[in-house]
Amino acid sequence: MADKKGGKGAKGGDAPARTKGTVRLYARYKGGKSELASCPKCGHGTFMAKHKNRNSCGKCGYTEFAKKA
Repeated sequence: MADKKGGKGAKGGDAPARTKGTVRLYARYKGGKSELASCPKCGHGTFMAKHKNRNSCGKCGYTEFAKKA
């Protein structure tokens, strides 16, 4: 039977393959220590993202707000 959808299949498209950017995590290590803060809930190996006014974990959602001076 013929394909009822018409057009090309998923593999036959003309769009170029998308590539994900590489994470340069090892560039953030200096002298065996990481510059990034690890999440206190998730443990070692899960790092917290640095924002302007807070640090947050992308895995569990834990957030530490910066103290206002």
